[in-house]
Amino acid sequence: MIPVIGLVVGVIAGLILQPTVPVVLQPYLPIAVVAALDALAGGLRAALEGMFDDKVFLTSFLFNILIAAFIVFLGDQLGVGSQLSTAVIVVLGIRIFSNAASIRRAIFKA
Repeated sequence: MIPVIGLVVGVIAGLILQPTVPVVLQPYLPIAVVAALDALAGGLRAALEGMFDDKVFLTSFLFNILIAAFIVFLGDQLGVGSQLSTAVIVVLGIRIFSNAASIRRAIFKA
């Protein structure tokens, strides 16, 4: 129940405060969001399989975001930022869809 309350409070705070993302960080925001969604999908799959571990989830969540942002930052420094951004999105997208398939199988037994 606490995570749901935290989510509701966070959404309400975001709607009221309407924070802005600094221009320097804007290229990294979509990558961080997709990396976070990948960790959430993996956590949900693990929970449905009875293997959820909060420490593994938290470290996966943080490291996914940090590694994805670092790869994009490195790509920007090398002048190939958009190509590496696309690569990160594709890899994480594949993982999200793989986790979604596992979640579907766990829920519907199909």
